[in-house]
Amino acid sequence: MFDASAHILVTGGTGFFGLALLRHWQIWAHGVPQVTVLSRNPQRFKACHPELAALVEWVEGDVLDAATLPWKRAFTHVLHAATDSTHGGRLSPAQRYIQIVQGTQNALELAVGTGATRFLLTSSGGVYGAPPVGMGQIPENYLGMPDPLNPNNAYSVAKRCAEHLCALCHEQHGLTTVIARCFAFVGPDLPRDVHFSIGNFLRDALHAPEITVQGDGTPVRSYMDQRDLAQWISVLLAHGRALEAYNVGSDQAIAIKDLAFMVRDLLAPEKPVRIVANPAAQSARNWYVPAIDKARGEFGLQLSYTLPESIVYAVQHGTQ
Repeated sequence: MFDASAHILVTGGTGFFGLALLRHWQIWAHGVPQVTVLSRNPQRFKACHPELAALVEWVEGDVLDAATLPWKRAFTHVLHAATDSTHGGRLSPAQRYIQIVQGTQNALELAVGTGATRFLLTSSGGVYGAPPVGMGQIPENYLGMPDPLNPNNAYSVAKRCAEHLCALCHEQHGLTTVIARCFAFVGPDLPRDVHFSIGNFLRDALHAPEITVQGDGTPVRSYMDQRDLAQWISVLLAHGRALEAYNVGSDQAIAIKDLAFMVRDLLAPEKPVRIVANPAAQSARNWYVPAIDKARGEFGLQLSYTLPESIVYAVQHGTQ
């Protein structure tokens, strides 16, 4: 997949995406020639995941602080995944916007300055905004967008701006920039104590007296296995076409309340499911399911695991 001389820089290599990739590359038959991970605190990751940390080189730095970036090294590929979607709620909307846009600008400048020829941005399906009723799967050529006048859309609007920065960098410098619009995922490394519904359901099934759905359970989602995520991202980094966006996720839709019952039936059949129907906890996004024919057609990428298989695997291999 990668040339023997490839040297990949990964930003965000200690989060969910980074863990997925490191686990994937650990068992990948073809290996990865050389990987460097940028991290604000590599020692913490090394202490938690020594077997994964040993696979790569580490640079201590912050993508928001250009002075800490490895300008003197040479890279062939840059994978920019350094956006805190897990704990982003701790940031104000303005801080989230600046984190994403400035971080992407710095990562692009680093890619150009260190001689990289390929750049992959992990964007979000949130860039589409709310799809029209009846659309079903959201295709890459849908040009809807989140309302830029709503501060709550800072994450999604910033991701759209980050995509535009990639287009500008390609036009100015010829850097091959590829966009991975990522949707929802499940795996051993998904946090179970933040805003991810499936992570909360796994936690409840294992440790709570009941499985709680905070909204009314009607929003529809789909979930890609963490192992498939890593395979798709690796292929897009190596082979994605310049100035093209690819949806990364599952096209198998499921309502949140049905997901809660699925988790219950698989992991804790004796526990009840309680639907709170709390308006304050209700998602503003009622449908979040990608069309993935583009990645399938261009690269033969597939979903290797069913959702029930992924749920069981996440629990069996999780450390939480």
